[in-house]
Amino acid sequence: MKHEGDIIRPPSEANSLLLQVTVGCSHNKCIFCPAYKKKKFRIKSYDEILEDICEASRWRTVEKVFLCDGDALIIPQERLVQILHSIRNHIKGVKRVGTYANAKSILRKTIDELVELRELGLGIVYLGIETGNDELLRKIRKGVTAAQMIEAGRRIKEAGIGLSVTVILGLGGSEQNTEHANDTARILTDIDPEYASALTLMLMPGTPLYSEYESGNFTLPDKFDLLRELASIIEKADFSGCYFTSNHASNYLPIKARLPSEKEKTITTIYNTIKKNDVKSLRPEYMRGF
Repeated sequence: MKHEGDIIRPPSEANSLLLQVTVGCSHNKCIFCPAYKKKKFRIKSYDEILEDICEASRWRTVEKVFLCDGDALIIPQERLVQILHSIRNHIKGVKRVGTYANAKSILRKTIDELVELRELGLGIVYLGIETGNDELLRKIRKGVTAAQMIEAGRRIKEAGIGLSVTVILGLGGSEQNTEHANDTARILTDIDPEYASALTLMLMPGTPLYSEYESGNFTLPDKFDLLRELASIIEKADFSGCYFTSNHASNYLPIKARLPSEKEKTITTIYNTIKKNDVKSLRPEYMRGF
């Protein structure tokens, strides 16, 4: 498999075949994210992709395929259909194809086009919401509004594709942590995804947000304020049925919960941790990762 640069995938895709169909991220402007800054975005040629698919077909049975890098849905529909057909025709045992996507690329697809992708095996889309607050979305240069995020999420669900969304604790800094938590709970309620994950902001050298932090224009909430954000989001969001996690390497307190059935238990766990004020009960800094 010819991977260009570092490959990033969701924790749930740990056992998936990582098929790189694009290099980098089609947006690549978010001020907190260092992931694709060293990559110039391009869509790989079909011949490059087919070569990797044919190589993978000789390995073993593959149940899951993850399309890398940052946003495979930006690929024009005809080419994406061709790729999914090739996966189905060449690789034995594939039950699900997944990909990252941003709201802009989702909104470029019609419902019928998304249904076509689902019928060809696209089973889950991972959407980085980050925050439900429009002011913060502008500040972090996400390129979309909360309303567009909601429409993108609903479009994926209407097409019958699984939806996993992520939000980022601490993104509002100490100054806007309340607004960030409240509006993030609201957007999660409006989208009502099957899966949701909370990551914790890590200030990465080389990013614009890190420069703001160094200059004193951004203050990261402390560990327990970040946990208060997490508790507030879970408490105020209403899900019809969601598997909610905060088990990413960036998080201080790993949480896995079925919501709404485990809502009260989860909130109690978080607030008990805060009440104890025991830093040793949290993931140490040296074990955290982006």
